[in-house]
Amino acid sequence: MSFEQEWASVRSASTANVDTRLNQVALEPGGGGADLSVDQDKLGAIGSAAYALHGRLVKDGNHARTSTTEAGTGLAGHGFLTGSALTTVQETWSSQLNTLLDACANISNHLDYSAASHAEEEADIAAALSASRINEYLK
Repeated sequence: MSFEQEWASVRSASTANVDTRLNQVALEPGGGGADLSVDQDKLGAIGSAAYALHGRLVKDGNHARTSTTEAGTGLAGHGFLTGSALTTVQETWSSQLNTLLDACANISNHLDYSAASHAEEEADIAAALSASRINEYLK
């Protein structure tokens, strides 16, 4: 088979299924399509928001820690059950705050990684597509 015949065969086969797309699904009545594209700006905005929230939580999340601990200790020292309850609330708040701080950090870090990884994969795919089997016939 000559190059021209093989090329014509490949071209006709590639145009036979032009309705198939990787970034969308055929719309169903009453339903929406799926968009699998990644928008670097959106990822960056979400990552930045998570980073900013982390910074605010570090600063403001423990704002009342000292006074709450002192109040709980003082009330418990005078025999009030409310004191130990307040101490428990403070400990629970600290635990939940640390969990939220970890989650914000993970979101920010993972989105940074995802954006960089996606850009690298896009470059690899573009490079792979540019080097086709046609080059073998040109040698």
